[in-house]
Amino acid sequence: MILGRIRDAQALAPAVRQEIPREYRRDRTMDDGARLALLIDRLHDYKAKTYPCGSAELAATLARVLRDSGARRVGVPPGLDDSWLADFDGEVVIDSADVPAPLLHELDGVVTASRVTCAETGTIFLDGGPDQGRRALTLVPDLHVCVVPLSTVEVGVPEAMSKLIPERPTTMISGPSATSDIELERVEGVHGPRNLHVVIVR
Repeated sequence: MILGRIRDAQALAPAVRQEIPREYRRDRTMDDGARLALLIDRLHDYKAKTYPCGSAELAATLARVLRDSGARRVGVPPGLDDSWLADFDGEVVIDSADVPAPLLHELDGVVTASRVTCAETGTIFLDGGPDQGRRALTLVPDLHVCVVPLSTVEVGVPEAMSKLIPERPTTMISGPSATSDIELERVEGVHGPRNLHVVIVR
């Protein structure tokens, strides 16, 4: 009934054709140092922990982050570079679609790559690629260690979105999972990991 009345009202209204403005700010650039500083600032606002390092230090940095987090059994997507965890002395579990999502809770954490990152909002984009894995892998374990190459960090949202493939499933991560109830009490870990550690590779 309500939708019918809306349709009747629209039939009586004059046709209005208005182009949607799409003059977004885009193609903005910053040097590496400025993008790195901005991204770290935004991630810290979200209570994520950051670990800038060089590419030669990546394996050692990941091993230290996992050790300091108490992670001994770590899940990884099937396409993750093996050399990244060469210094990790715990158990590495390669994920697959055959593993039921509830069993992912038995992992101490997960290590993934990322597709692109927005420095301005501190948002990491995952698109389910071989080095990022399925969505459940990054939502069920309590710890997510995400590797972000600085070369994939864009300044703003329009620049980051332009790097995505629209047909791929996209997960956007802005800090650890958190929500607030009606009394504004912050609760972490409701819809994803309580702990997000971001290793930024210069």
